[in-house]
Amino acid sequence: MKNVLLTGSTGTLGEKIIEILKENNYNVIGTYNSNENKALEIKNKYQIELIKCNLQNEKDINNLVDKVITKYKKIDILINNAAFYQDEPLNEKTKETFLKVLDINLVSPFLLSKKIGKYMLENKNGKIINIVSTNGIDTYYPESIDYDASKAGLINLTKNLALYYAPYIKVNAIAPGWIETKETLEMDKTFIENEKNNILLNRFAHPEEIVDGILFLCRNEYINGEVIRIDGGKK
Repeated sequence: MKNVLLTGSTGTLGEKIIEILKENNYNVIGTYNSNENKALEIKNKYQIELIKCNLQNEKDINNLVDKVITKYKKIDILINNAAFYQDEPLNEKTKETFLKVLDINLVSPFLLSKKIGKYMLENKNGKIINIVSTNGIDTYYPESIDYDASKAGLINLTKNLALYYAPYIKVNAIAPGWIETKETLEMDKTFIENEKNNILLNRFAHPEEIVDGILFLCRNEYINGEVIRIDGGKK
C-alpha cells in the first residue's frame, strides 16, 4: 500500500481526495491547521491519521515530515493541495496578506518537496503532485493577484522540480478551473452565471472530476513535468 501525504485535508477538494484515494487502497496521511472540528470529523469518517501543521512555519513542516517518515518509513506520493486566498480590491492588499498567500501556496510546497524529495531520492522512486489553478496560467482576477501569482509560481516550481529530481521522482500539477464547493455556490449569482458562460461545458467541476486527474497521476509512471488542466474548456 502506498503512503500519500496530503496537505489541506479539511477543504472540499481535500476531503474528496481522501475519499477517493482511500477507495483505491492508498494510505492517506492528511494535514490541517485550524479547523479542529472538521479534522476530527474526517479522521473518524475515513479512519486516517490527520496531523496538525502550520504550513507557514518551517519547523512545523520539518516535524510533520519527520513524524510521518518515522511512523510509516516512506512517503510515496506528496500532494500539495493546501491553499489560502483573500480576495479584496487590489489597492487594499497588504504586504502581510500577500506574503501569507505565498507562504502557504508556494513556499510550503517548496519546503515539503525539498525535504520529502530527499527520502524519495534514497528510494529512487516517488511522486509529487501540486494542485495549481488556471489562475496561474491565463485566468486573471486583480482581486486575487496574490493567489494568481502564487499558483503561477507553483507551476514554475513543478517544472523545476521535475527537472531536478529526474528520473526518479515524477513531479506534475493539476490545474483546476472553477470547482463546485460550498464557497463558490455562495458567491454572487450573476458572477457565477457569467463565469459558467466562459466554460465550454457551461458548469463548474464536481470535486470528484478533479480527483480523477489526481488519481490518474498517482497511477501513471510516464508523465513528468506536466500541468494537466481540468476546467471544462475555456471559451
